[in-house]
Amino acid sequence: MNRGGLETMLMNYYRQMDKEKVQFDFMVHRQEEGHYDKEIVKLGGKIYRMPQIKPGNYRLYFKLLDVFFKEHMEYKVVHSHINENSSFVLRAAKKAGIPCRIAHSHLSDLGIDIKLPFRLYARHFMKNNPTHYFACSEKAGQWLFGNNIANSTEIKILNNAVNVNEFKYNEKVRNRLRIELGIENKLVIGHIGRFNKQKNHEYLLDIFKSVLQRRQDVILLLVGDGNLRTQIEKKIVNLGLSSHVKLLGVRTDIPNIMQAMDLFLFPSLFEGLPVVLVEAQAAGLKCVVSDAITLESNVTGRVEYVNLNSSPEQWATTILNSTYEHVDTSEMLKKNGYDSSTMAKWLLNCYKDYYLVN
Repeated sequence: MNRGGLETMLMNYYRQMDKEKVQFDFMVHRQEEGHYDKEIVKLGGKIYRMPQIKPGNYRLYFKLLDVFFKEHMEYKVVHSHINENSSFVLRAAKKAGIPCRIAHSHLSDLGIDIKLPFRLYARHFMKNNPTHYFACSEKAGQWLFGNNIANSTEIKILNNAVNVNEFKYNEKVRNRLRIELGIENKLVIGHIGRFNKQKNHEYLLDIFKSVLQRRQDVILLLVGDGNLRTQIEKKIVNLGLSSHVKLLGVRTDIPNIMQAMDLFLFPSLFEGLPVVLVEAQAAGLKCVVSDAITLESNVTGRVEYVNLNSSPEQWATTILNSTYEHVDTSEMLKKNGYDSSTMAKWLLNCYKDYYLVN
């Protein structure tokens, strides 16, 4: 439970959930403590640690799942957020007689790589194991469950909701952060995301260099960490961008960081419906994103899509032709179902209805 998009979305819902009626416990697949673990325990949740799901480890993992659900018959709802690997969890939950089993899709594509055969193997076991299907977007539902389920009444879209009020524009916070970061009187482009292939940091730097060639008072804020960070740091140096890029690492004050930005840049190779893009819109930012991201993500009209095959110069033109004011989008997000306090009540009712039906 680190500060990724999925984990942050779960915490947004968990914080707002009526815990006298529904309590969240978490099964995670890492042994080390996550950023949200202490908060989870403080809110009354338990954390169960399982080994990583990976080829060569399946037999042990399946056995441990069976043992877990046999020992924990108290659970009536299992809500699985691990995409195609949900099939394994829900198969074990079904064997244990757990009545409500939700498979939840959070991605729209993972491309073709060495893990593709294992993902197809996992997806094969999805059939008949879930009792209900959730997705963060229509595209994500189609990717994991296929058109028959995605286009039916069986699937529900659970919005990646955020605490809208937390992100409302605050000029005092903006000015304080810009002074702290040494970016006063600058055009500040921001990006938040793990340093991995999906987030496309290499190309993001090419885009930023093209922007910088046409406007010198520009700063890039990169928030996050990941296995490609060292590689990106080297590219920053090689492109001569060191004095214009600030690597902020993992931050706990994302709403404040977004106040300091003037534009949000997000050229991902694939996504479901990214929580951070909802957060950026909640902060009132103009967002320039790749066309690999579903159009459903444009909740406020503040998102502009650019083809991934476009040149860095074309991206730069879009960025430099944008407006940079923060717009109050709070009512629009609430109306469209992206406020976590409202949507937590909706989810609670789903759990109650599903459990009672079963």
